[in-house]
Amino acid sequence: MESDDYKRYQKAQKKVKAIKGFYSNLITYILVISFLAFINLRYSPKHIWFVYPMLGWGIGVFFHAMGVFDLFPFFSKNWEEKKIKQLIEEEKQKERQQFK
Repeated sequence: MESDDYKRYQKAQKKVKAIKGFYSNLITYILVISFLAFINLRYSPKHIWFVYPMLGWGIGVFFHAMGVFDLFPFFSKNWEEKKIKQLIEEEKQKERQQFK
């Protein structure tokens, strides 16, 4: 019984660490992009270039959020676990059929 609680605790701890990592990434993104926008608009306002790193890194932040908050239906941990169980069960059925 305690082992189940410990597993839940470890899973929750891992999830919290992932969320913390996402927010660190998001804060860094906001600070760096703001700094780049300031530099761009202050020293070369005729050529707006800060949008390129903003878009590139923004896509990364978006997918990071999708992964952390389980918004990918096919790439979430639950999907992986279900798929693994399904494949194991299929393998067991093949072995049973071979011995019949």
